[in-house]
Amino acid sequence: MYTLYVNGMAHHTEKNSNLLEFLREDLGLTSVKNGCGEGACGTCTVLVDGKKVKACIFRLAKLDGKHITTVEGLSEREREVYVYAFGQTGAVQCGFCIPGMVISAKALLDESNDPSAEDVKKAIRGNICRCTGYIKIEEAILLAAKMFRENLPVPTDNSDARIGHLFPRVDVAEKVLGTGLYVDDITVAGMLYAKALRSKFPRARVNKIDLTRALAHPDTARILTAKDVPFNKTGHIIQDWDVMIEEGQCTRYIGDAIVLVASKRKETLDEILALVDVDYTELEPMTDPLVAMKEDAPLIHEKGNVLKTEVLKRGDVDKAFAEAAHIVTHHYSTPMTDHAFMEPECAIGMPEGEDGLLLYTASQSVYDEQKEIARMLQLPPEKVRCQTKLVGGGFGGKEDMSVQHHAALMAWATKMPVKVKFTRQESLNIHTKRHAMEMDVSTACDKDGKLLGMRATLISDCGAYASLGGPVLQRACTHAAGPYNFQNIDITGICVYTNNVPGGAFRGFGVTQSCFAAEVNLDLLAEKVGISPWDIRYLNAIRPGQELPNGQIASPDTGYAECLEAVKDVFEANPYAGLAGCMKNSGTGVGLPDIGRCKLVVENGMIRTRTSAACMGQGVATVCTQIISEVTGIPASQIFHERPDTAITPNSGTSTASRQTVFCGQATRVASDKLEEALENVDRDLTKLEGQNFYGEYSGITDPMGSDKPNPVSHVAYGYAAQVVIMDETKKVTRVIAAHDVGRVVNPQACAGQIEGGVCMGLGYGITEDFKMENGYVKSKYGTLGLLRSTEMPPVDVIFIEKGTRDQNTFGAKGVGEISAIPAAPAAANAARRVDGVLRTSLPITNTFYKKEAKKA
Repeated sequence: MYTLYVNGMAHHTEKNSNLLEFLREDLGLTSVKNGCGEGACGTCTVLVDGKKVKACIFRLAKLDGKHITTVEGLSEREREVYVYAFGQTGAVQCGFCIPGMVISAKALLDESNDPSAEDVKKAIRGNICRCTGYIKIEEAILLAAKMFRENLPVPTDNSDARIGHLFPRVDVAEKVLGTGLYVDDITVAGMLYAKALRSKFPRARVNKIDLTRALAHPDTARILTAKDVPFNKTGHIIQDWDVMIEEGQCTRYIGDAIVLVASKRKETLDEILALVDVDYTELEPMTDPLVAMKEDAPLIHEKGNVLKTEVLKRGDVDKAFAEAAHIVTHHYSTPMTDHAFMEPECAIGMPEGEDGLLLYTASQSVYDEQKEIARMLQLPPEKVRCQTKLVGGGFGGKEDMSVQHHAALMAWATKMPVKVKFTRQESLNIHTKRHAMEMDVSTACDKDGKLLGMRATLISDCGAYASLGGPVLQRACTHAAGPYNFQNIDITGICVYTNNVPGGAFRGFGVTQSCFAAEVNLDLLAEKVGISPWDIRYLNAIRPGQELPNGQIASPDTGYAECLEAVKDVFEANPYAGLAGCMKNSGTGVGLPDIGRCKLVVENGMIRTRTSAACMGQGVATVCTQIISEVTGIPASQIFHERPDTAITPNSGTSTASRQTVFCGQATRVASDKLEEALENVDRDLTKLEGQNFYGEYSGITDPMGSDKPNPVSHVAYGYAAQVVIMDETKKVTRVIAAHDVGRVVNPQACAGQIEGGVCMGLGYGITEDFKMENGYVKSKYGTLGLLRSTEMPPVDVIFIEKGTRDQNTFGAKGVGEISAIPAAPAAANAARRVDGVLRTSLPITNTFYKKEAKKA
């Protein structure tokens, strides 16, 4: 018998279980999160006798008689201070890491309530945050320390929710205190636990599946194979991803599901899976796109190994190159990268009504899920209800089916509630990644540095399934020439199936890859001309009324030149500074349907905001709240934002392409205008509108790819950015300056936090992160991904460029979620070259403070 004193109460148990499991499942203390289960991420941080530990690595036998504190055990004063401090500084985004951060902060402040900034960095070094870049979390802890030290009262919330004002996120308290529910925090009575047996090989023929031994296990509730699936395919655009691999068919990567097992007890799932006997014929995997492109290569999919070819031609590149004074040509390589969101994938499916299903999920679109699950089960969409709980980060990695369809399938088959959850290693092995790309890029200019043309070939590793490989390739190509005023381009992109983990949507959506190549080329051209890297960019910077390389006319609010002006002095003052710029679309664009929707409902004197726009941490609910307050003057205390639910929230499209601030935001504005008009007609007495609803919709009208218009509109808006990365002699990053054309800032703290987090992710992509695969097998663990820690994250100076106007969509605001992650990697490569003169054409860059070894050619 073990006795543990948890938050001041004695608990007795005979199980020598894992502390994390005990706290979450036995005691229901769900503020303690399971982010990795291997002691790497810190989301399960608790105090044991006042010292911070990671709950996932301790068993109860070692803790007998110990006193354990979780966020639930904080004093009322501590709870109020941490909620205020984290809200006031904008320290919360997806929220999954925050309770662990709070415990690490408490451990520090219990020892000293006057810590230095460096003390705070060291205190949270064991806690990874993938959203914020740590800066605002550090500010929150320093503010909390000041409040404790000086015994300051928590101010009354008089924050102004109108646009442009400092307004704490509406979900701060539930995320700081751990009371908000992520899917894995939920248990449903009678719930089964399901898991798929994954392929033993990246490429193999499944000869026979024998379930005899597995079915004999006493805890086996049901085992499903491909034959049990009404439609055995999923996929966003192309339905090529098998729900499970049939006997006689070939696996395409190690994440392929062979059978789906449901157990009455979570503890025995792996036992049952080990009893499934599968006879394979192993085949040689194709992990190189160039090999897969050969005419005699075995087919990964029957229609061929090339998923998509994009060809973009404008102007006369041959003529431009013939007349050029300087041409730079290089080959560039960018790696596969994992999203590393803090919350591993989890979903719960259960029966609802007559032949219907209810899903609790954590995805980037409940309507995308509904569509794919209904198609898989051959059900009318209205029979599949999807509700989003809190989402612990996404970055594009939660757009595809991962666990949702398996939870739905098993719940449909058993008529029982079913939970499916990935371990962190399963997440690494199975879900989509950033596409690795090989790029040959040539850029030409005249004797003065005026850009004349670009020729490029991009080969994208699609991995085993299509996912969004086509659109990602398209965006990589359309943005390759960057935010510059020249019109001669010849760009070919090819996306190729391989037996690697599939590529999918990832923050930056292909632009991270092509921007790296283009911006490094620009520095080399500047050197040939004899001008500075800043000069060549400013000379060619796109300005309002000029023509982008894709033919679109730059709008009056285009602010790239202003971004460059904002960083000029600091770039020129630092000899080891690297500069890079970029542009990024807001919205799906290219002629595709692109609609934001929102409904405002008056209930019990409150405005209830209903939209399916998913929040993975970027703050959709807060943006909507501020827009409503801006238009109507209604205080935030009378506005409640509901979570996405296909039964009640209108479809606002996928949270992707930096689109929700523009699309859902404008739809919310339209609905708010209708509400304001109604208020005027009832002397602004909200009670007189009880039961009424006000619907808003915004549709972005764009032209398709290949349009014959001389100046097609590819996207409704573009954001622009210039980032400067400063290094020291050891090639350690000491500071980043990020100037962003955001149109108009809705929430200063949230916008700056998005940029800081994007810079952190971009730096990781550029200097430390490397997702390792060997011959189709994943070799990375969460702790070896190379994610930046708090002590490695440099200061970031954020500069807003605001040229948006009230008459524009969403008062002139543009999306900033993706663009913030794009320029840091090429800026870091350019900075390193200014230190040692060595050209770096592959990521992550090497021979730096972070990576000493030279990368093999």
